[in-house]
Amino acid sequence: MKAIVLKSFGGPAAFELWEVPKPIPHAGQVLVRVHATSINPLDYQVRRGDYPDLVPLPSITGHDVSGVIEAVGPGVTAFAPGDEVWYTPQIFDGPGSYAEYHVAAEAIVGRKPPSLSHLEAASLTLVGGTAWEALVVRAALRVGERVLVHGGAGGVGHVAIQLAKAMGACVLTTVREANADFVKSLGADVVIDYTTEDYVDAVLRETQGQGVDVIFDTIGGDTLSRSPDALAQLGRVVSIVDIAKPQNLIQAWGKNASYHFVFTRQNRGKLDELHTLVERGQLRPHVGAVYSLADIPLAHARLEGANHGVRGKVAIAVVPSEADA
Repeated sequence: MKAIVLKSFGGPAAFELWEVPKPIPHAGQVLVRVHATSINPLDYQVRRGDYPDLVPLPSITGHDVSGVIEAVGPGVTAFAPGDEVWYTPQIFDGPGSYAEYHVAAEAIVGRKPPSLSHLEAASLTLVGGTAWEALVVRAALRVGERVLVHGGAGGVGHVAIQLAKAMGACVLTTVREANADFVKSLGADVVIDYTTEDYVDAVLRETQGQGVDVIFDTIGGDTLSRSPDALAQLGRVVSIVDIAKPQNLIQAWGKNASYHFVFTRQNRGKLDELHTLVERGQLRPHVGAVYSLADIPLAHARLEGANHGVRGKVAIAVVPSEADA
C-alpha cells in the first residue's frame, strides 16, 4: 500500500511517499480502507519534532480516519467488512492515518454518520472528540451559560461553536472580520474581531460586566493569563494548547476559577454522541480545502502558513474519487 512516511523531524519536505506492507488485523482489530483523513495542528507538531520521544522514525503519522472495513480480526463482533466507519487512531501508539489502509482496535471505532461524506467525517473525528471532551466533560457547560470560543473559524473552534449551541449556550467567539459571517452561520451569537478590539473589553461589554462562564482556548498566546479578566465567578477555562512558558494565573484565584487542559482520549462513546448530533442536523464539519495523499506535504505547508485562508479543516482524499464527494 501507499503511505506518507515521516523519515525525519523537520519541515513538510520530511515526508516521503513510500510503498509499505499492508497491515493485518489481529484479535480485536479491524482493517480499514482509508478513504479520507485530515490535517490537524497536532500533525505538524509531530512532524516538526515536538514529541521526539513518542514518535519512532520512520513513522506513518496522521490522526483521523474515515473509511470502509475490509477485514476483521478474531473476536470482532461490532463490525463486518463493508461497514463505513470513522475514528481517531490511538495517538502515539502505532501507525497513523496517512496511508491507504489502517488497523485499529474495535473499541475506538464508530459507525460513520450516513449524512457525512468521508471527507467530512475525517474532518470531525479528532476535533469533534476534542471539543466534546473540552465542553461536555471538562467544562460541564450548561444550558443558558455563556462560552467564549477562541479561534471560532478554525478546525476545533468551528465545531465547538456548533456543539455549544446544541447544548443551549450563548456563544461568543474571536475571529478575523473576514470570518465573521462564517461563524455566525454556525450559530455564534457574538463575534469579536480580535484584530481591532481587545477580547476582554468586548466580553465585558457584551455581558454587562459579568463575564463568561466558560472560555475555550484553541489558540494559545496570552489567553490563559488574561482569561480571568473575562470570566464570571466560578468560571472554567479549558485549553488544548501546549503551554510554552510559565503562566501567572493569580487573577483566577479571585474568580474561584478552574482550569482544565485537554489532550483528547480515543473512545467510541464520543463518536456516537457526535454521530447523534450530526444526524439531528446540529453539527456539520466544514471542509475548507482538499488535497491528495501524495500532496500531504503541501497541505501541511499551507496550514502552517500565516493567514492560510482555510476555514474549518484541510481534508485529504486518500481514495481519489472522494475529492468529488
